Amino acid sequence: MRRWDLLVLSQCVLLCLVSGVYSGRTSSYVRTEFPSTDIPLDSEWFAIPKGYNAPQQVHITQGDYDGKAVIVSWVTAEEPGASEVFYGKKENQYDQKAEGTTTNYTFYDYKSGYIHHCLVDGLEYNTKYYYKIGSGESAREFWFQTPPAIDPDASYTFGIIGDLGQTFNSLSTLQHYEKTGGQTVLFVGDLSYADRYEHDDGIRWDSWGRLVECSTAYQPWIWNSGNHEIEYRPDLGETSTFKPYLHRYMTPYLASKSSSPMWYAVRRASAHIIVLSSYSPFGNILFHLLLIVFVINDAHYMEGESMRAAFEKWFVKYKVDLVFAGHVHAYERSYRISNVNYNITSGNRYPVPNKSAPVYITVGDGGNQEGLASRFYDPQPDYSAFREASYGHSILQLKNRTHAIYQWNRNDDGKHVPADNVVFHNQYW
Repeated sequence: MRRWDLLVLSQCVLLCLVSGVYSGRTSSYVRTEFPSTDIPLDSEWFAIPKGYNAPQQVHITQGDYDGKAVIVSWVTAEEPGASEVFYGKKENQYDQKAEGTTTNYTFYDYKSGYIHHCLVDGLEYNTKYYYKIGSGESAREFWFQTPPAIDPDASYTFGIIGDLGQTFNSLSTLQHYEKTGGQTVLFVGDLSYADRYEHDDGIRWDSWGRLVECSTAYQPWIWNSGNHEIEYRPDLGETSTFKPYLHRYMTPYLASKSSSPMWYAVRRASAHIIVLSSYSPFGNILFHLLLIVFVINDAHYMEGESMRAAFEKWFVKYKVDLVFAGHVHAYERSYRISNVNYNITSGNRYPVPNKSAPVYITVGDGGNQEGLASRFYDPQPDYSAFREASYGHSILQLKNRTHAIYQWNRNDDGKHVPADNVVFHNQYW
């Protein structure tokens, strides 16, 4: 039975709804000075948990195709310790146990801690579970809620965040998101921005993991990678790609019969989520760039054209509902448009309205240190519905098989301000 189709591109997720008059708007809001400055490493937001070898950087993600499993991941600094998760339905009563694996890696002169990944499966839908990791006085306890059973009318709320980094703006985004009631984050790529530091400093991977733990330990983040996760540094003797990211962040790719952890699909409540990686080979499917041809901003314009030519016709044929992406450090939402008649060398290159096409939404505005992409093309194209160069995040509330409520929330110099609101209609129904 048809559900909401969400596409997560390496900075992209798909879904679709919306109808209406084509009259776009460029926000008149002008952001006041609020520098995108990295949080200092000695900040309380990066504090290491107390206790010898205490688990840190705790995060969970969906562990199977249908939402009845999670992968719990964490890091221990001093020694491997046990890769065990104790869990149960009552607080402080852990009557079940799962065992995982431990790995680590080196990157130039950085050596990671011991990275643990543990699959907890066979869970019941719509149930709160408590879990404990670590041992003795260093043990830590958290909880998570499983989604409702797979059903096209299941109500569920997703947060969408991209290009987050670890600045004070990043912190503002996280704090605002925590107040929204979001149940799972669709993360569209560019996590820690550790590659922005000398020698791709792995310490900034650790600090980022501690920063986001306030959310990632309690609800799944569906991961996708971006260009800042590539970390190809032959000048440092590092010739593999995505090395830190792939060691630290697991995905349930095998459950959807994918051959790569960069490309996978999951079902959650009434959503079907497809994760696409635009920075790994895309002969079959997946992305981090939004199809940049539809983002009218000087930053990264047309970078995704080859991917658009390869995949857009599928999005239209199968009536993908929404496409979420990042990469461009601004916010923009399109109308339902397509450019399937253009193949780079011939055809009409201007997007046109298409009721079977997705709505494309760029959310590369999480708070990273590179700053905002404020140079939009003028005049605003008629297929661009709303755009603004501000930091923020999005919320998507799937209400039933026919309707969803979408909202983009601006970080108004540290304040939470709803700026774009739309009711989407599922194309299939």
